[in-house]
Amino acid sequence: MNNIQLLRNKLEQSKGAKAQLETSLTNLQVQLKEKGRSLRQHEQAKEIIRTVGQKTQEQIQFHIEDIVSMALDAVFDNPYKFAVEFIQRRNKTECDLYFVRDGNKVDPLTASGVGAVDVAAFALRIASWSMSSPHSRNTIILDEPFRFLSKNYQEQASLMLKEISQKLGIQMIIISHEEALTENVDAIFQVSIKKGISDVKRINSK
Repeated sequence: MNNIQLLRNKLEQSKGAKAQLETSLTNLQVQLKEKGRSLRQHEQAKEIIRTVGQKTQEQIQFHIEDIVSMALDAVFDNPYKFAVEFIQRRNKTECDLYFVRDGNKVDPLTASGVGAVDVAAFALRIASWSMSSPHSRNTIILDEPFRFLSKNYQEQASLMLKEISQKLGIQMIIISHEEALTENVDAIFQVSIKKGISDVKRINSK
């Protein structure tokens, strides 16, 4: 009888252990389903973020390329085109900027002179301002913005500044020694130093 009772006790213990294992297995299956659902949701969210990021990059790329290329085209007879390229490096998205001419990429810092980099840098600043939301105050101060631009193109740059100012509603305050750059301005203020004091005189108004 003792042996039979021991066997019965072991059987009951085994049944209890089996029930616990079945309960644990059921719980694990439920958790696995939930984890699988969560994983799919995360993958879907990741894909949505990737798609939105790609569309945003495309819009930024088009916007910047368009504005900078138009500025270059407004100033130069045989202008570069401006290109923006987003590239993944070291698990981060980086942005490459370069000129294009005859299908060839040109590093702006090694491009030929006459001031193309000055014009591109100015246009990039305008593009950046136009994409900000909300906009900062629509007044931009430029200190010698085209200092390396050839004198042959200063007047075209003046026309370009005037057109951008009117189209985007931006007031530009420009500090410059180039008279040709003042051809299309609304007002000119001449600043001179007299006995260590700045003397400001308005010399024209259009």
